[in-house]
Amino acid sequence: MSAQLDPAYRARAINALGDTEIDVLVIGGGVTGAGAALDAAARGLSVTLVEARDFAAGTSSRSSKLIHGGMRYLEMLDFVLVREALKERGLLLSKLAPHLVHPVSFLIPLQHRVWERAYIGAGVALYDTLGGARAVPMHRHLSRTKALELAPGLKDDAMTGAIRYYDAQVDDARHTMMLARTAAQHGATVLTRTKVVELIREGERVVGAKVEDLETGLEHTIRARTVISATGVWTDDMIKMTGVDFPFHVRMSKGVHIMVPRERLDIGTGLIMRTEKSVLFVIPWAEHWIIGTTDTDWTLDKNHPTASTADVQYLLDHVNTLLREPLTRADIVGTYAGLRPLMTGANKETSKLSREHAVAEPAPGLFVIAGGKYTTYRVMAADVVDAAAATLGSDAPRSTTESLPILGAVG
Repeated sequence: MSAQLDPAYRARAINALGDTEIDVLVIGGGVTGAGAALDAAARGLSVTLVEARDFAAGTSSRSSKLIHGGMRYLEMLDFVLVREALKERGLLLSKLAPHLVHPVSFLIPLQHRVWERAYIGAGVALYDTLGGARAVPMHRHLSRTKALELAPGLKDDAMTGAIRYYDAQVDDARHTMMLARTAAQHGATVLTRTKVVELIREGERVVGAKVEDLETGLEHTIRARTVISATGVWTDDMIKMTGVDFPFHVRMSKGVHIMVPRERLDIGTGLIMRTEKSVLFVIPWAEHWIIGTTDTDWTLDKNHPTASTADVQYLLDHVNTLLREPLTRADIVGTYAGLRPLMTGANKETSKLSREHAVAEPAPGLFVIAGGKYTTYRVMAADVVDAAAATLGSDAPRSTTESLPILGAVG
């Protein structure tokens, strides 16, 4: 999706760069950067957001399109992360973006009659409980007969029964773009195809950046009292530009999805199944099904992660264990791959790394946000702006985005 800026707006904004010192310069136009620009602008701070490509051009347009708590994190006993994400799900569904975020149901097939239903059922019940107010319907236990009525395309012997539960989904690219538009509505300057080429310093302090207008090749200077880096998998590139070591690094985990036509699967709900590495979703998406995802290390080009033959086969092999009519490569009408920005930890497998986030000030005036998951973007944005605003004076307002609807939500 292109978020092409109005040429007149862009020309005025580019020409005005450097005219005055701003409060906050945000680097990165993904969901966290757009969220940070909105959070800062809604506090009354002067803000400029710059993005080298387009809004959501990286990770934020290549997700599973889900707003969810991350049920598998319950097994990791990461209750705080799940509760936080489910709170954000409720806010997006009810107040912040009901025009963009919608409930979606999933079926969890059960292979074992007693212990699995009790174990998974307890987890889903806890998931619903942590979700607080009923933003989505409660889960239901289904017999095999009822499950096959809902999803006749599944094998008779693929399950002994099932549990149906609800989460939410979003058009991630559109949502990110609307965050940027809402930030602009609150006074922020938002610019795409504007690449940071150098950080400006006065002594040790970062006081702005030099940016290149990729449409003209001209360089411009932006002076800012604080600079926020929300660059996701490009965080380590910012480390090199800064020349100082950060307290954390980002490890790239590749997630691959395939798309098949909606009529190809005779099921009336999404599916979720466990794999030996993680979980696999079959997600309804307009005229298609999205099937994913993988979770593997990626060390090549950040701008162009690709789905390998092995990735596609992995997804087909696992989803076909459930389907009455197996999918083949000929059924696939598209693939996409994205990179998760995971903070490095002691675990070697990316599927074991935390989706929690961290904020740091590696150099005076420079604030970095890394980690996290799409669903908790608003909390991440508020946390990094809190850190930046604390250096701007004691009168800096608190975040208001918990009750601030995204453009288009009202009415």
